[in-house]
Formats: sequence, C-alpha cells, structure tokens
Amino acid sequence: MKDTIMNQEKLAKLQAQVRIGGKGSARRKKKVVHRTATADDKKLQFSLKKLGVNNISGIEEVNMFTNQGTVIHFNNPKVQASLAANTFTITGHAETKQLTEMLPGILNQLGADSLTSLRRLAEALPKQDGHAFPYSLFTAESFVVSDLVENFDEASKDEAN
Repeated sequence: MKDTIMNQEKLAKLQAQVRIGGKGSARRKKKVVHRTATADDKKLQFSLKKLGVNNISGIEEVNMFTNQGTVIHFNNPKVQASLAANTFTITGHAETKQLTEMLPGILNQLGADSLTSLRRLAEALPKQDGHAFPYSLFTAESFVVSDLVENFDEASKDEAN
C-alpha cells in the first residue's frame, strides 16, 4: 500500500513538471512542426517524376506576359515537360518587370494584343525634350516579313555546277 502511495506521488510530480498553466489547464502545447520549402519542393519533384517529365535543354529565357502589362522574366530557367500529362514546369529565379524595361529585345515575342498595349503606353508617355516617343516604330506594319528578292533555289543550283 505504501508503494502505491509513493507511485501516485511520483506520478503527480511528473505531471506537474509538464503542466504549463495552473490546475485544469492542458499539460503541454501541441508541438507545431514547421514545414520547410525544401520539403514542399521535394514533394513537387516527386509528383513531377511520377508524371514522367523530361528536361528541355537549350532554353535561355522565358517571358510570361500578364494582362497588367508586366512580364515575368526567367533567365536560364530549368524547363521540364510531359506532353502526355499536358504539363510544363519552369523553375528558376523569376523577376517581374515592366514591358518597357524589356525593350527592344522583347519586340519579336510580342503578340498583337501586346503591341496595341505598347502603342497605348507609348502614346501616354509625355513628350521629352520636345520629341514624342517614336511609337510609329511599333506599328504592325513594321513587323511584316518582306518578300524575297532572289530565288535561292537557282542560286544553289549555280553554286553546285
């Protein structure tokens, strides 16, 4: 009987050590496990591996155009694709830039809707140094491919002879 009293006293002492608040409160708080970004990245890579994505090499930059006139720019991204799952992934350091910051190197990537928004942006810019922004450079006519002047088949036949 003395042993059971002793054990109850020891048990009460141990319970008091783990109790945070007073009598009637929870003994301990639930330990919150913080998930790191690397754990999420590993889960994502595992899911992509199940889809059977393949690396696509030789892509130097990726530009994603938003409706707000900004560009999400990836320089030297890692591009993966799974055509069967209709899945494309782009990983790397992304920068959000204005469309005007990317000029003139981005002109050949612009679609018709982006060209009209660029033209509106150029018209909205104030005149600087007494000269207007040359938005006439960005007309649809300036992007038309000109006709060929020579027939290259005949030139290659002449070289072969």
